[in-house]
Amino acid sequence: MTSPEPMERLDPATQRWGLPDVLLGWLMVQVIGQVVAGGVLITTGHAGDDMADLSLELVALIQVGLAFGFFIVPYAITKLKGNGPVADLGFRIRGGDLWRGGIAGVLLQWPILVILYWPILRLMDKSASDLSGPARSLGDRVDGTGGAVLLILIVGLLAPIFEELFFRGLMQRAFLKRGFPPWAAIGTTAFVFGATHGQLLQLPALVLAGVVFGWLAYRSSRLGPAISAHVAFNMVTVGALLLG
Repeated sequence: MTSPEPMERLDPATQRWGLPDVLLGWLMVQVIGQVVAGGVLITTGHAGDDMADLSLELVALIQVGLAFGFFIVPYAITKLKGNGPVADLGFRIRGGDLWRGGIAGVLLQWPILVILYWPILRLMDKSASDLSGPARSLGDRVDGTGGAVLLILIVGLLAPIFEELFFRGLMQRAFLKRGFPPWAAIGTTAFVFGATHGQLLQLPALVLAGVVFGWLAYRSSRLGPAISAHVAFNMVTVGALLLG
């Protein structure tokens, strides 16, 4: 493997961010998410309600905090201590990234994850419905065209863009800057990415997806292929929910 282009142009005088900023940034994302979620629930009179009972519109508003955090934290860090997200994090996309990343994202869902989970589900005495449970809980709340558009926007588009900016853009590159070998930087970031979702059964799939996204970002020196793969990966799930 060759080093990604931004790492070869590393200038400590202008790119002063690193792992401490990532850790602080991750904590800030969680705080922002909790504050926004609490504000939404209190304002709408749903404080204390179970998340499973909330409408898709409310879930979307609650997720705004996390989405905002995953975007604003890398943006602020690289603006204050670097050259901005485009130069420092490779936050750009080229035409070929769309189909290359798209193919990778679709193949991840089928057949790779199907093969991966065949022994896992049997070993844990689980079924495919258990695996798809969290996604179906969102799909069941879709009501009409507006709900479908909202699901596509939240899960299919915004989440992949903002998560890739933070995890593969900021976190993975911070590990590389610290001197981690590429496999360790990609793998560690992928594990944190998967664990952040808080879904134990889905963890192997999320970690594997994170490894693929990380490898695409590393090899191309930009986030375009990883974002495209992440969008395709999520859109397969969204399509299954809407058509199922």
